[in-house]
Amino acid sequence: MKIDRAEVIVTSPDRNFVTLRLTTDDGLVGLGDATLNGRELAVVAYLQEHVVPLLLGSDAHRIEDTWQFLYRSAYWRRGPVTMAAIAAVDVALWDLKAKAAGLPLYQLLGGASRDKILAYGHASGRDLPELFDSIRKHQALGYRAIRVQTAIPGLKAIYGVAAQTQTSGKRYDYEPAQRAARPAEEVGHPRLPAAPPDRLRGSARRIRSRTTPAARRSSSDDADPGRETR
Repeated sequence: MKIDRAEVIVTSPDRNFVTLRLTTDDGLVGLGDATLNGRELAVVAYLQEHVVPLLLGSDAHRIEDTWQFLYRSAYWRRGPVTMAAIAAVDVALWDLKAKAAGLPLYQLLGGASRDKILAYGHASGRDLPELFDSIRKHQALGYRAIRVQTAIPGLKAIYGVAAQTQTSGKRYDYEPAQRAARPAEEVGHPRLPAAPPDRLRGSARRIRSRTTPAARRSSSDDADPGRETR
């Protein structure tokens, strides 16, 4: 069962949902989700430019081998864009394997472990009264778990707010990002004390005496030599 065609599909008018569709030489179709909120098109480019060419002609049954190849063959590994793309391939291949076996996928993964799951509703509103109305509607529908999200005055949307120009004319950043941009003492994090001069001189002597450059060094002279230090 070889992969004959790989397509990256982008849908939804106001928000991009990304789907990878793999088609085999015997006509089976497998789907995998590659949506990454706020950076969907980055995953689209990663799939189209770097992943799809590697999939064509490959054995769709070799799921683990494909995952390891896509993960380890890149110089820069991990990160949300890379992992969203690999996850889409992984799910699409499992979808294909289940269809080839004529079984629902959960049967290939060990069988059912529960008969039902708890689902949540998404309550939202432009202001608090509208939000509370939405919450009550979800309660009336029988939801026992409700996710709550409301608009923020001055923002056109909740997602991607850092890129929006606000009514004040200033860029909005999340509070942690603003905090990281300020000096440490302003946010309650004391600066580390300076190392004693004699210790600095000792460190310099040890570095000069090495014949092999040290890529990593411990910040402590008495670090456990059997433990890897970063």
